[in-house]
Amino acid sequence: MSNIFDLAVVGAGILGLAHALAAARRGLRVVVLDRDAQANGASVRNFGFVTVTGQERGLPWRRARRSRDIWAEIAPKAGIAVEHRGLAVATRFDESRQVLAAFLATEMAERCRLLTTAEALEKVPALRRETLGEVLWSDEEIRVESRTAIPKLAAYLEEAHGVTIRRQVAVTAVQPPRIDTSAGVFEAGAVIVCPNDDFLTLYADRIAARGPTKCKLHMMRVAPARPLTLGAAVMSDFGLVRYAGYADLDAATPLKARLKAERSDMLDNGIHLIAVQSADGSLVVGDSHHYGPTPDPFAPTSVDDLIMGELDAVLDLPGRRIAERWTGIYPSGPGVMFTDAPEPNVRLVMVTSGTGASTSFAIAEETVADLFGGAPPPHTAA
Repeated sequence: MSNIFDLAVVGAGILGLAHALAAARRGLRVVVLDRDAQANGASVRNFGFVTVTGQERGLPWRRARRSRDIWAEIAPKAGIAVEHRGLAVATRFDESRQVLAAFLATEMAERCRLLTTAEALEKVPALRRETLGEVLWSDEEIRVESRTAIPKLAAYLEEAHGVTIRRQVAVTAVQPPRIDTSAGVFEAGAVIVCPNDDFLTLYADRIAARGPTKCKLHMMRVAPARPLTLGAAVMSDFGLVRYAGYADLDAATPLKARLKAERSDMLDNGIHLIAVQSADGSLVVGDSHHYGPTPDPFAPTSVDDLIMGELDAVLDLPGRRIAERWTGIYPSGPGVMFTDAPEPNVRLVMVTSGTGASTSFAIAEETVADLFGGAPPPHTAA
C-alpha cells in the first residue's frame, strides 16, 4: 500500500472527514490518519443536529448554511438518513418574545417564522400546550444520527472518492513531506491537523497561544412510554441566551436578567435544551457545559435532572424514561474556530464552539482553498 499522498489529514472526526471530502473533490490523493479504531469522540457523542438558526451572525451563520447544503447533498449518496428537518424554538417566558421579534428582523430569519399554537402542535404534537408561548419555526435544520452518520461518511469517502483512512495510527511529528506515525512514515505535500481536544501531541505551543479549554457535556437518550413523532428538533428559551445569533441581540438582555434571577441553576451548569428524535422513536436530549483543562469524567444526576426538568416543561412525555447516558468533550473558545499555519503547507484547524457537525464542511472548503489555491468558497463573501 502506497504511503505517498497529496494531502494527509490528521483526525477522522467530522472536521477531518470534511477536509478529506473537500480535497478529494479537487482530485487530490488523500489519506486520513486517526489514532482510534473507530469514531469515538465528540463527532459521535452529539445530537447530529446541523444547526443553522442561532449560529453567530456573519460568517459562522453562512458556514452553517453551506455545511447544511453539503450534508443534504451527500447524505443520500452515503446512505445517511435525514431523521427529520426543521427546528421549533418553543418559549414560555414573556421576555423571549422580544428576542424572537428582534431575530426575525435580521437577515438570519430568511427561512424562519412564528407559528400559531395550532401550527406548532401540528408540527410538534408533543409540545406541552399549557405552557406554550411563542414558537419560532426554522426550515433550515436537518438531523442525522451521528453515531452511524460518521462511519457511513468515512466509508463513502473511501468508496466514492478513493480516500485512504488509516486507523489506530498515532501521528507523532509533522514535517512535510515527512509524517512520522506509529505505523511508519507517510509522505504528503500538505497536512491538515484536526486534533479535536488533543492540545498536546502536535503544535502544542500554537494551540496554547489560542487559549482554548475543554468543555464536558451531559447527554441522554430518552425513551417515550408510547410511540410519538417529534417532527423536528426542539429547543427552548435557554437556547436564546446560549446561541450567539439570538444572545448577541440587544433584545436578549431582559431575558438574560430574568433567567439569571430565577434560574441561575440552569445557567451555572450551562444548560440549554435540545431534543431530537432517532429512527427507533427515542429522543436524544441535552445538554450542559462544564469547563476545564481536564474535565472530570463524572456525570452528576443533579445536572441530568435539570435537563430533564426543562424537557418536561416543554414536551408532554408521560412515563418517559432515560435509556442511556453519556458525556462528551470538545475544545471550547475563545471564538468559534481557528485556523493556524505552523508551516506554509500545514494547517491546524480547530472548532472551539461545539459546532463541528454544523460548520465543518464549509470550514474545510476554506482551508483547502487556502492551501491549494483557487477561488474562495462563495459563503466567505461578505
